[in-house]
Amino acid sequence: MKKQRIISKHVGEPPEDTWSNCLVIGDQVYIAGMTARGASFDGAITGDDAYEQAVAIFTKIKYLMEEAGGCMDDVVKVLIYLTNINDRDAAWKARREFFTGDYPVSTLIEISKLVRPELCVEIEAIGILGASGNPPKR
Repeated sequence: MKKQRIISKHVGEPPEDTWSNCLVIGDQVYIAGMTARGASFDGAITGDDAYEQAVAIFTKIKYLMEEAGGCMDDVVKVLIYLTNINDRDAAWKARREFFTGDYPVSTLIEISKLVRPELCVEIEAIGILGASGNPPKR
């Protein structure tokens, strides 16, 4: 099995030789921690609060899952990092807008800070293509 890097025009790519946003290995999809940075990697932050940032992040995850040939309901695990644990309801509200049926397993952790001070949420995801019952579009 060979890994394949997935790129979406809607998700800014990290600096060269640092990491991949999304890799597919067989039917498994691994999505790096996403933040609410704009499509330009060093661009403006989308959203002023945890809810808006989480929506922006789940939208990026959706684009990457679709580019990989899957859908949001193929996501089986999310890890949510918050700079303020009191924002958990906002993150959960955003999550409910992107998933149906059996929700992915989830871990939510409070951390002291993210790469930029205006960021308050980071989310990573793992998917299995076809887990939703829909055949992969690859």
